[in-house]
Amino acid sequence: MQYLKNYINGELVAPLSGQYIDNVNPATGEVYALIPDSDEQDLALAVEAAKSAFPSWANTSAEERSKILLRIASLIDSNADRLALAESIDNGKPVHLAKVMDIPRASANFHFYGTAILHEYSESHFTTPIAINYTLRKPIGIVGCISPWNLPLYLFTWKIAPALAVGNCVIAKPSEITPMTAYLLSELCIEAGLPKGVLNLVHGYGHKIGQSIAENHEIQAISFTGGTATGKKIALAGAPLFKKISLELGGKNPNIIFADANFEAALTTSIRSSFANQGQICLCGSRILIQQSIYERFRDEFVKKVATLQVGDPLNVSSDLGAVVSKQHQEKVLDYIKLAQEEGGKILVGGNKVILEGRCENGFFVAPTVIEGLSAYCRTNQEEIFGPVVSLIPFEDEQEAIALANCTPYGLAAMIWTENLPTAHRVAHQLQSGIIWINCWLLRDLRTPFGGMKNSGLGREGGFEALRFFTEEKNICIKL
Repeated sequence: MQYLKNYINGELVAPLSGQYIDNVNPATGEVYALIPDSDEQDLALAVEAAKSAFPSWANTSAEERSKILLRIASLIDSNADRLALAESIDNGKPVHLAKVMDIPRASANFHFYGTAILHEYSESHFTTPIAINYTLRKPIGIVGCISPWNLPLYLFTWKIAPALAVGNCVIAKPSEITPMTAYLLSELCIEAGLPKGVLNLVHGYGHKIGQSIAENHEIQAISFTGGTATGKKIALAGAPLFKKISLELGGKNPNIIFADANFEAALTTSIRSSFANQGQICLCGSRILIQQSIYERFRDEFVKKVATLQVGDPLNVSSDLGAVVSKQHQEKVLDYIKLAQEEGGKILVGGNKVILEGRCENGFFVAPTVIEGLSAYCRTNQEEIFGPVVSLIPFEDEQEAIALANCTPYGLAAMIWTENLPTAHRVAHQLQSGIIWINCWLLRDLRTPFGGMKNSGLGREGGFEALRFFTEEKNICIKL
């Protein structure tokens, strides 16, 4: 049994309470490691370490900070297979998916921000006729980064890298459900020579140590990715303390397929955008809107392809889907499938948990599920399920598609499939979504802003948006 440790002041340390949380392999249902059940005592040590480290780190040159971040990126690359296997065991996703998506992106996050900091610039304005104004951006101080379980290292580094790049010290909490790659990252940070106290990883429950991070007076900004309900709690805790807050929350994303779409491209990509990572990506298209004239054809071909997807041991290269992240989450997804039937939905394929033989007989598997016949306004089509479940909804024309796409409380991402450029532009301009893909999905440029509207979040991550979030702007005016 492996005991994970917190990473505080440059060292791996046990929780002061001596209490631990079971870490379960979702593919087998077995406890395979124990993680610190940290509390305010551990947080206090991390905050003191960050306070001591901040003046030196903030004054370290951008060039030197860049070198350290690039060393971390290089170490992630050289440990890619080890990290991918750990991610698969911890999260339940196919190991081949972790190898091509999660771990390369974690490295890219450090590499991107390690180089972006070298290209930071400042605006200046000549005020006629007697003054020059220029803007400086300074690190905030101590910031908190709280990440989710669906893309553990990918999203953990997405927050940490820009915060470190601009000179902040970080108190970070990975999800207690998938802590392993964050723990391994702390080992790599030590190897890379990251100064003590600059990054501190505190493991534990969200309602316990996560809430303490949000409420701590020394932590001056919070970047959080996770569910909308938890995001509200973070905002309520941080607002009275006037913290800067960035929230990347849930989604109920529409995938809009017009009759003139490239049929095969839309079909193939919709399989990915529906079921990648067992549908446990906030950007997945969980509502597929299909123009009436091609509805039956698309439905039949889509269901046929979904029926061929293999749910299996995440360590097998033949597995298209692995396990969902936990027993609790499996039950949640299955409850939504039951609800869909109660709401009048028809299960076209899937709709059940999957029981495997051998090593994974006690794992948490759900068959990829396709449902039709539901109202666009029913709970199944309004609430985030976050699993391998999609609904099919027909529409007649462009305006109906836009109305259906915008009818949920969420506004994170959307997909548009059409070969008509004016249609693509018109629809994209009217969708209430922060990220819109046209004839593609999950094609990401790290320079672009990332985030949602409505209940999908507050603020933007990515590119220079993240560097701005993790700094305070200062205007200086000089009279000539």
